Amino acid sequence: MKRVPLIAAIVLLVVLIFVFWKRPKPENQSPPETSAPFVFPEAPGYTTKPASRDGTGKFYLGREIAHVMGHPAIKWLERDHREDEENPSKAVELLSLKEDEIIADIGAGSGYYTFLLAPLIPKGKVIAVDIQQEMINFLENRKEQAGLSNIESHLGKIDDTKLPPESIDSALMVDSYHEFSHPYEMMKSLVKALKPGGRIFLLEYRAEDLTVPIKPLHKMSEAQAKKEMAAVGLTWETTHHNLPWQHLMIFRKP
Repeated sequence: MKRVPLIAAIVLLVVLIFVFWKRPKPENQSPPETSAPFVFPEAPGYTTKPASRDGTGKFYLGREIAHVMGHPAIKWLERDHREDEENPSKAVELLSLKEDEIIADIGAGSGYYTFLLAPLIPKGKVIAVDIQQEMINFLENRKEQAGLSNIESHLGKIDDTKLPPESIDSALMVDSYHEFSHPYEMMKSLVKALKPGGRIFLLEYRAEDLTVPIKPLHKMSEAQAKKEMAAVGLTWETTHHNLPWQHLMIFRKP
């Protein structure tokens, strides 16, 4: 008689195990979806050939890298007729920046575009990045005279922007990318600095237009730009062709 409660308990336990084993799991118990981490494509190699007149002899994805325009060219960057030639006011309008945007002006030079951007983002910030200390000094003096508090100058390296990871919403490069001596490394560091979904604005003289009065190596075609941005995992979004000499190409980080 004493065995009956024990047998009943065992039977009940078996029944409970069967019931809960077959019971469907609630949908909210499924693991949360997570986005895949950003992975850079394999780095393309550089090649070298005898340098052309305005080139370095170093090639990236078939394009010869141009010589850098140094700080002695500040007067040309700040020329009075630049608005007539390039319409920079229209270019910055095409960026459609948010008022709290944090944007890096890469290869900022004298800060011509930096000081056009700053008033458009009163709650944001422009980080003016350059590899020449002379340019940074010029920027700092000009910032002090203008009394703008949302501009920050930043000294980078030839292969690294030295910007913190996921610290910027977007980045602008105006006629500077084609001069990067280490374009893959520089862009890789810039993509790391972008927040997910961040944008790259590449403003370059149109290589497709022979009437643009700029040396060939200081121009870039849309096809070449797409190839080089894809090499660091960026996706082409759109291109604006309605500027006098340049095209504005927009790429996005996944």
